[in-house]
Amino acid sequence: MEEFAQFLSLLASTVRLSMPLILCALAGLFAERAGVVDIGLEGKMLAAAFAAGSAAAVSGSAWLGLVAAVAVSVVFALIHAFACVTHKGNQVVSGMALNVLAVGLTAVLAFAWFREGGQTPALQGAARFAPLELPFVQTLSGVPVLGPIYARLISGHNALVYLTLAAIPLVSFVVFRTRFGLRLRAVGENPHAVDTAGISVAWLRYRAMLCCGVLCGVAGSYLATAMASAFQREMTAGKGFLALAALIFGKWMPVPTVLACLLFAFADALQGRLQGVALPGIGVVPVQAIQALPYILTVLLLAGFVGKAVAPKASGVPYAKEK
Repeated sequence: MEEFAQFLSLLASTVRLSMPLILCALAGLFAERAGVVDIGLEGKMLAAAFAAGSAAAVSGSAWLGLVAAVAVSVVFALIHAFACVTHKGNQVVSGMALNVLAVGLTAVLAFAWFREGGQTPALQGAARFAPLELPFVQTLSGVPVLGPIYARLISGHNALVYLTLAAIPLVSFVVFRTRFGLRLRAVGENPHAVDTAGISVAWLRYRAMLCCGVLCGVAGSYLATAMASAFQREMTAGKGFLALAALIFGKWMPVPTVLACLLFAFADALQGRLQGVALPGIGVVPVQAIQALPYILTVLLLAGFVGKAVAPKASGVPYAKEK
């Protein structure tokens, strides 16, 4: 029974660690389906984390931190759209510029405003998203198997976790079952046909980047006010790039992308439990090797198991209206 409890704990950690990856990957889904390559997911999420940590520390409200995070992330997304859609700039260069800007700007502002070594003050009480206990947890606690699963795996997460879980079918519905989603996918495949139909390619891509900014903002807020108790320098730690890798691994489809995020998060949760543990026939593996496990898994999957991943045809190609 103890092994079962440990396994449930590992799965619960996987769920919590996967949330920023899932949100960021779904954000990238909107951008890439519209034909905009967005490697600036990392920068938007980091800037949003700083905004959430700062606003929550000052106001004492995690929800105000969430609003600030979304606002800042949307600004970053619009900057990327302005450079790539309006001025037809190089999308990779623009995304990398946003990443570099976020890394430097958040560290400088955190030090200037809070004087705590580049991080925000520790968040407590209402400034953090606390775990929620779902109904009937106590009632089902005595039920074998089902009770522990409900209490430890399904219940006990914060509001942003359940918001993210609800966002998965919502994003899938919007992208594949609505008129906006149809036009979004069309502009990523053949923007000339969309323009010929009298639909603004630029406006569609701007709306896609707005959706991208909102989701990255929620991901950043989750990092600073739910998964951690403050903003720390470079706390995204490559999660934006892992989310982009999951999007490629999932071939720009919502469900496979989410499954890839869960796989990466499981590797992350597992490496936290393997540190300092002697493996049979191997011994204690160096901490650095264990910490690299999620990234090694990413490289192996993309290099050998993803197969032929075909991006939207117009992805990364600026659209110039024919005269």
